[in-house]
Amino acid sequence: MEGTPVQRPHVSSALACSAALLLTALTACGGTADADTQRPSTPKGVTAQASSSTSVHVMWEPAADNKAIAGYEVYRAKTKVRSVPAAKHMIDVSGLTASTGYTFTVRSKDAAGNLSAPSTTVPVTTQATPPEDDEPPTAPTKLAGTADGSRAATLTWKAAEDDVGVTSYDVYQEDSRIHSVPGTETTAELTALRPGTVYSFTVRARDASDKSSSDSNTVDLATASAPGAPASTAPTGLRTEIGKEGGEFTVDLSWDQPKTGGVIPAYELYLNGKQTTTIVWGGTPPKGRATYRLTLADPPGTRYSVKLRAKLPDGTWGDFSAQRTVVLES
Repeated sequence: MEGTPVQRPHVSSALACSAALLLTALTACGGTADADTQRPSTPKGVTAQASSSTSVHVMWEPAADNKAIAGYEVYRAKTKVRSVPAAKHMIDVSGLTASTGYTFTVRSKDAAGNLSAPSTTVPVTTQATPPEDDEPPTAPTKLAGTADGSRAATLTWKAAEDDVGVTSYDVYQEDSRIHSVPGTETTAELTALRPGTVYSFTVRARDASDKSSSDSNTVDLATASAPGAPASTAPTGLRTEIGKEGGEFTVDLSWDQPKTGGVIPAYELYLNGKQTTTIVWGGTPPKGRATYRLTLADPPGTRYSVKLRAKLPDGTWGDFSAQRTVVLES
């Protein structure tokens, strides 16, 4: 009959079916049903060391997650003071007050924004305001070390001297600080290293005014390969010698070639982490120790990190050598 409303008794059922199908599609495509709600693990091994009268050095061990750690958050009491990326496991907190007690905790964070529970609370007291100190410490000497299996190493050195006092020692790997110990210690235990890798370590002393010494001697360590993994293909014994030729600096490199069971036709040379040149031998490739002269037209005082890797007989590139730091000085 005209004017009589048309009834659609199946509309609600159709909408419900559409919603169910949409939920099924979202689930199949990795929608909200697959959201990551699991917390990462709580950072362990948190330490806080008073680096000076106004700064504290906080370190921790890497955390774990069911997918991936995205970073860490560092708290002073209940206040977040710093967020750092996943690759970092230490920071310096500055702007503090001398002779004052503080507490620190660390939380890990994943890509979904899930935060771990806070770590154990670590107390620390900043150092007293130091007397006037214009001189940096002397460099630590006789740095030596041993690789402890495939993922750890131990370093030892002879203590540095300072007119007021050494407050800490900082361990560097390829110009990046990776560890610190109090000034009363001359040993450092390093963990979370990679198997089958060549590392170059140096140590610097620091005083209460946050002045750092020059580098100690460099020590190279190679961690053991993982079970079943092939031996390292890194060049070893890399040495550098600075000279001058006309108005340019020369850097004479020499190294022991890796044993690959065949001829090494070329090397890639890296400066400050970027490939600079490919070394290709003009005639028969050398056996044993190899040499190469690098010419640089940079001003005096320019600093470079140098490392290289070999092209293996199968055409792939091998492991990197330990890194060397050179400063262009006459």
